[in-house]
Amino acid sequence: MSGLVINEEFLQQVEMLQMLIENNVAGQFGGNHQSKTFGSSCEFADYRDYIPGDDITKIDWNAYARFEKLYLKLYLDERQMHTRIYIDGSRSMAHGKGKKDVQALKTAAALAYLSIHEMDKVSIYVIHENGLEEVISGMLGKEAYINSIGKLNDIVFEGDSRISEAILQSTVGYGDGMSIIISDFLTDNDYEEAVNYLVGKKRDVFCLQILSKEELNPKARGKLHYFDSEDGNKFYRKNINREIIAAYKKALEYVTGKVRDLCLSRGANYLLASAEDSINEVFFKNMLTVGVLK
Repeated sequence: MSGLVINEEFLQQVEMLQMLIENNVAGQFGGNHQSKTFGSSCEFADYRDYIPGDDITKIDWNAYARFEKLYLKLYLDERQMHTRIYIDGSRSMAHGKGKKDVQALKTAAALAYLSIHEMDKVSIYVIHENGLEEVISGMLGKEAYINSIGKLNDIVFEGDSRISEAILQSTVGYGDGMSIIISDFLTDNDYEEAVNYLVGKKRDVFCLQILSKEELNPKARGKLHYFDSEDGNKFYRKNINREIIAAYKKALEYVTGKVRDLCLSRGANYLLASAEDSINEVFFKNMLTVGVLK
């Protein structure tokens, strides 16, 4: 990858994106989440009977005047959530002219900024083979974002990635935020168990599938050699004609449909984006449509 993907110009675009979202979207991405446990925030939730030893400052004296019984006010606990972003670091993501790797880094950086803006913590990981490498850990606040997000430029896309094996061996918080997997999902390796694991942890799951235009709508014709981007020992020699293209598109529809249907069946969000889309197109044209931005 030539040049820095995450640079000052891009960070200015991300800041402008956040401003546009605030002006055009009724709700917000992530942020300031309220748990179902009771704590000390300002938002009233319910009453319960007073028990000796409770904090008397939380007694509702108006209720006592009406019912001659002591009731305690309960409030919702506002918890800081933790957004975890997983980037597929396989060589497949760097394949072709579409720069899927660049799009992956940009969308990861933008999603991280939206979470930071909502006072969430953010951790970003890259998946190489069956391992999970922590690129950024527990980032919180705009200053930390500016100081840390450039680390994404150091990610090298090479080899294979086994999404489930990498994520299943990690530890994530229970119900404390969003988990985002960014990949082309063009793999024979399992990723279903990773989605099941994260959903089972009561996390909000979002799978972002990035494909290039040449993958979405191939124009190649004639006798060509194709090499597996993740295994140089695998290659294919095909005469690319109309029938082959039709079969390819059917196979691609199956692959994208498989990821989409998995997410829908698990209550997760799914989005298919082109590597050539601008960051504004990805967020406004696509994420609003599927409900990631509300």
